[in-house]
Amino acid sequence: MPHIDYYFSTLSPYSYLAGSRMEQIANKHGASVTYRPFDIIAAFPRTGGLPQGQRHSSRNDYRAQVLPRTAKRLGMAFNLQPAHWPVNAAPSSYAIIAAQASGGGDVGALVQAILRATWAEEKDISDDAVIKACLESAGFDPGLTDSGLLMGAETYARNLEDAVSAGVFGSPFYVVDTGQKFWGQDSIDDLDLHLAGKL
Repeated sequence: MPHIDYYFSTLSPYSYLAGSRMEQIANKHGASVTYRPFDIIAAFPRTGGLPQGQRHSSRNDYRAQVLPRTAKRLGMAFNLQPAHWPVNAAPSSYAIIAAQASGGGDVGALVQAILRATWAEEKDISDDAVIKACLESAGFDPGLTDSGLLMGAETYARNLEDAVSAGVFGSPFYVVDTGQKFWGQDSIDDLDLHLAGKL
């Protein structure tokens, strides 16, 4: 059975635009998935990247075109300048880590709910009430925001180190146990072809 390590930031608009496509492909090929939220801001200086606010204007101009254009093509609601961004990504990441460890709900749906909260619903994903609502909507105990803090913090820090070691430099980033890596929501079709043995 193939396995995918899914590295992502809960602040990433590109991870939001990935939607549920990776999960659909994983189900199609019988692949297991480990969701690995990590601190992308801390990863940037270690992997040659820059936070959005420090990038050259040409990159930011392109970002301002490609994100709404992609959202429109995918039929997804999208706000290029959400009311609550950037915020502290740690609380939402801890909740995802705790939910994955506890089981019983849909981790993919939780990730998508958190991303949608920022990029389509104008909600603050560093707010406990927002995180609890996302947990509940995906079938998890909203109390995980409190009980999962220690494990979440430890795993979140480890995910960053593992991401850098694995050659991860952006979000979303899919690392298959074959050693193949796929960066960006626009590489999901290639991930599908790889799992089908065609790439």
